[in-house]
Amino acid sequence: MSTATAPIPRSGPIITKDRIIDWLGIAPFMLFALLFLLAPTFYLVIGAFFTPDGQLTLKNISDLFTPSILSAYWISIRISLAAALGGAFIGFFLAWAVVLGGLPASVRSTLLTFSGVASNFAGVPLAFAFLATLGRTGLATVLLRDWFGFNLYSTGFNLLSFTGLTLTYMYFQIPLMVLILTPALDGMKKEWREASEILGATNRQYWTMVALPILWPSLLGTTLLLFANAFGAIATAYALTGSSLNIVPILLYAQIRGDVLHNPNLGYAIALGMIVITGLSNVLYLMLRMRAERWQK
Repeated sequence: MSTATAPIPRSGPIITKDRIIDWLGIAPFMLFALLFLLAPTFYLVIGAFFTPDGQLTLKNISDLFTPSILSAYWISIRISLAAALGGAFIGFFLAWAVVLGGLPASVRSTLLTFSGVASNFAGVPLAFAFLATLGRTGLATVLLRDWFGFNLYSTGFNLLSFTGLTLTYMYFQIPLMVLILTPALDGMKKEWREASEILGATNRQYWTMVALPILWPSLLGTTLLLFANAFGAIATAYALTGSSLNIVPILLYAQIRGDVLHNPNLGYAIALGMIVITGLSNVLYLMLRMRAERWQK
């Protein structure tokens, strides 16, 4: 009497036609990321440790601690932090208003649609829009002066300054905060509020003891993402202020072009410093996002 033997399952991955098609589907994205993200980043990191003549050196790294470069980093960090905090604060209340504030559904859809467009509106068009609105001869400036007798620039405001650039950055920071935080607010379960009300908690106690402790990873993580987003922006800053504001992206742009010290490798070192700062911000954001997603499952 013969006994049938069970087939031995294959331990290795099975390459099928459908799997090949799936990989071919993401091949353009992988190629794009390799050519325009990974390869340039690797080139910058390697170039930071070489001289223009191809000699290995650490001088470019040590030059990052010169007063002018440290000052540029400090100004960039301050602007990015101010834009991130301002965008997070205003964006949180906007997202709260459309998700939990009882506004009509049409307002939510309109705000989210606008946020999707405004979060990607940057560069020269955004700089021109702010100059045409809040510049010395901008529409809002002229209306305030002629109709209300209020001279905005007599108060010390200057669009081509720290405050002006921060305000400009907040234009795309606020809608980005709304887009990212809205799903987190949608994930707040009604049962949590009902349970707190049954236990006699007030609205203030609910937010301070239940809602905010659950939301803080999303809030802090999104703020870090906004910081990284502002820290790496160059087109808006360069189009708005030119070289009048010594921030890191503009300093890097000048070094790569060879307009200052004709040392592009120092520019690579500056870029390496930016990669480290934005990389840390994004890693912390991903860690906090993973923690926040536990509550949404």
